[in-house]
Amino acid sequence: MTSSHPALIAGEPVQASGQVDIQDPSTGEIFASTPDCGPAEVDVAVAAAQQAGRAWRLTAVAERAAALRRIGQLVLDHQDELGRLESRQTGKPLAQGLRDAELTARYFDFYASAIETFSGSTVPLNASNLIYTSWEPHGVTGHITPWNYPMQILARSIAPALAMGNGTVLKPAEEAPLTALRLAGLAVEAGLPTGLFNVVTGLGESAGAALTRHPGIGHISFTGSVEVGRIISTAAAQRVIPVTMELGGKSPNIVFADADLDRAVPVIVNSILQMAGQTCSAGSRLLVQEQIHDEVIDRIAKAFAATEIGPALEDPQLGPLISGPQRERVLSYLEQGRSSGTVVTGGEALNGGRYGDGYFVQPTLIDDVDPAGPLGQDEIFGPVLVASTFKDLDEALALANGTDYGLVAGVWTTHVGTAHRMVRDVMAGQVFVNTYGASGGVELPFGGFKQSGHGREKGAEGLRGFGQLKTGVIAL
Repeated sequence: MTSSHPALIAGEPVQASGQVDIQDPSTGEIFASTPDCGPAEVDVAVAAAQQAGRAWRLTAVAERAAALRRIGQLVLDHQDELGRLESRQTGKPLAQGLRDAELTARYFDFYASAIETFSGSTVPLNASNLIYTSWEPHGVTGHITPWNYPMQILARSIAPALAMGNGTVLKPAEEAPLTALRLAGLAVEAGLPTGLFNVVTGLGESAGAALTRHPGIGHISFTGSVEVGRIISTAAAQRVIPVTMELGGKSPNIVFADADLDRAVPVIVNSILQMAGQTCSAGSRLLVQEQIHDEVIDRIAKAFAATEIGPALEDPQLGPLISGPQRERVLSYLEQGRSSGTVVTGGEALNGGRYGDGYFVQPTLIDDVDPAGPLGQDEIFGPVLVASTFKDLDEALALANGTDYGLVAGVWTTHVGTAHRMVRDVMAGQVFVNTYGASGGVELPFGGFKQSGHGREKGAEGLRGFGQLKTGVIAL
């Protein structure tokens, strides 16, 4: 049976003339629908956020923090419900959905604490003036979030925006909007003032376009593709408002000959199989020093071949891709891999039996990939790891930096000098040594170099993007 989930604007359920169907990626079944909101609904949402924000920006920081903590606690209280819903709408294994709910609560709790210790400063220019800086909200912030981590990415931008004193309007991805709607409902239950957190569902070309063009929006946070990021950046530039962009990635794991492979290989495997590789920070490139190439490839191939694949709510190691079109896109790259590389393991779609009509693809390792070709350059966004070799540190750096992206990198070495050199010279927003991803890392500033975006979210740094710095000068 299909359930209908209205948008949530000014604390009230809102329908629209059109509807968007939501599929279960594990089965292909349509199980829910949401309104396809447009300019009219966005107008109401922005107006509600503006009205609520006028009082919220003047609300004591301790009260704002307390409201965020109540939201976080309600998320934990509903962790099982939210985790299952996240798993079903995205296709990620249940354990990952439950972990996402836990981290979502952590974002609200973290930014409650961060805003309580956040402050401006004084400038000792001379004895004749008292000069100080202060942070103020933008007014209303617009948030456009993707389908791969609907809860986490909502929380990492909505929580600091609210902490800083903004009203907010969220447009979740049309493929996976259900946990966003549930979270907004929990915020109302937590006592967040009506109108501060609004969710307009719908397609990018309707709800998303209306939000990015709206004159009442003072800042836009977007996570998604480079192509859509360019469109949103153009709309923001026309109105001269700031944007925070977290876009694509082609992140490498760089394995030196002295690496501890018992430690490295399981992490490398997880970095590409998590969320079926549909992650901007996925470790989708494997760069291996020549003398250990065969051993690393063999270990990863065996791990891929042993991976349990199945429907999300059965909590396998690997779930389906988000949709039929996404699976076809991934399969087109796998076809390239047969002609321009060596498919070591995987490479096929899975249908029937346990997989039914879901969108499953085997975990795939492609070796002998041309680093300058499409497989080495494009963000495939699937459980596909492409491998190349390097001779020395300088070549490793050249390969690591040899794409248009710069989001995350992993370095595997036991040599401290190599580690420091790679952290310094790899062009990426996060560089991990002998680990990858830091188990959520709510506290770690996150964002990209080059076409992976600009601005930083997460950590205390994430507050600054949702505020404006003002300087006050008083003559004494």
